Amino acid sequence: MVRRAALGLLLAPLLLTGCVGGGDTPPAPSPVPSTPSASPTPVDPVAAEIDERLAKMDLATKAATVLMLHTPGTDPSDLASYMTTTGAGGFILMGDNVPSTAASVQPITAAIKATSSDLPPLIGIDEEGGDVARLDDDTFPAAATLKNEPAENTRSAFASRGQLVNTAGANLNFGVIADMTSDPDSFIFDRVFGGDPTSAGDRVEQAVLGERGLVLSTLKHFPGHGRSEANSHNSIPVTDVSQAEWSTTDAVPFERGIGAGAEAVMTGHLLYSSVDPDIATFSTKWHDILRNDMGFDGLVVTDDMLMLLNSGQDEYADPVANAVRALGAGGDLLLHVLAHDDATSGVSPDQLKNGIVAAVQNGQLSQDRLDDAVRHVLKARILARDE
Repeated sequence: MVRRAALGLLLAPLLLTGCVGGGDTPPAPSPVPSTPSASPTPVDPVAAEIDERLAKMDLATKAATVLMLHTPGTDPSDLASYMTTTGAGGFILMGDNVPSTAASVQPITAAIKATSSDLPPLIGIDEEGGDVARLDDDTFPAAATLKNEPAENTRSAFASRGQLVNTAGANLNFGVIADMTSDPDSFIFDRVFGGDPTSAGDRVEQAVLGERGLVLSTLKHFPGHGRSEANSHNSIPVTDVSQAEWSTTDAVPFERGIGAGAEAVMTGHLLYSSVDPDIATFSTKWHDILRNDMGFDGLVVTDDMLMLLNSGQDEYADPVANAVRALGAGGDLLLHVLAHDDATSGVSPDQLKNGIVAAVQNGQLSQDRLDDAVRHVLKARILARDE
């Protein structure tokens, strides 16, 4: 026992010193490399607001949001009541809503906007100038003149026109004709910027740049009205032009306008039979070309849907079915220039809303497609509010 204890006393210092390398200072521990924290993804305030608003909407509210409606009259309180009752996402000013000048329209648009003060509805107007002008004080050059002048003159004219529309209180101008034709017999000839893709495209681009910051710009009538002499207000214009030919001609002004930042594109009730058997308004293919091939991520609005009833073709005789088809194809905002009397129009706002709701409930129209349309409408309304 004594020998073992003595041995332990002799070994103890060795054991203690052996643990630290014979008395050397222990090396400092290697620093553990820190993992850099990922930068937070920037929050898009517009997208966040859209998400928040969409989450609070019921199905009926969504159905109303994708409608841009009209009723005749110039009484601000009557038009405000109409918007409150219908809940529509937009209102289009026609000649029967415009007393005369831009200033005379201000009380009307102010009353309409006040129906939803936190996010005013879209207020559209056809202010191309020339043959299609709602405001008496639009004396600025229009396409028939501008097509023969330097392209930069178009920018100046549409800056003045955009300011006038802004003064009137409208926030969405259906004013930039991106159709092209050299045919003087064409219904659209006097309203286009030319028949050559480059020259027409130059002026479409300048028109959009001129309106920038003043009013949301709309390119119309996609995929191009100039290929037929027919009038889409009372017929279905048809062309057999191929997609390949279209892509190097009629597509160009639309591409230039999209590149310049146009916030909206209006689809026409136009049939390109070699591309799709459906008119563009009802064509998923044309909407896919617009969205994916041309990279447009803004608002797709239809031409007046009641024009289809005037075509006399049985397949377009049901206005509610037409609305559902247009949404299903990829349209976002359905334009209906309604009369004061529902019987005259052939449809009421309630019928349109209820028809859209029913289409979602029975699976004819997907909830996702309706939500996508609502998102585009909300985005345009936010842009208009913040402009």
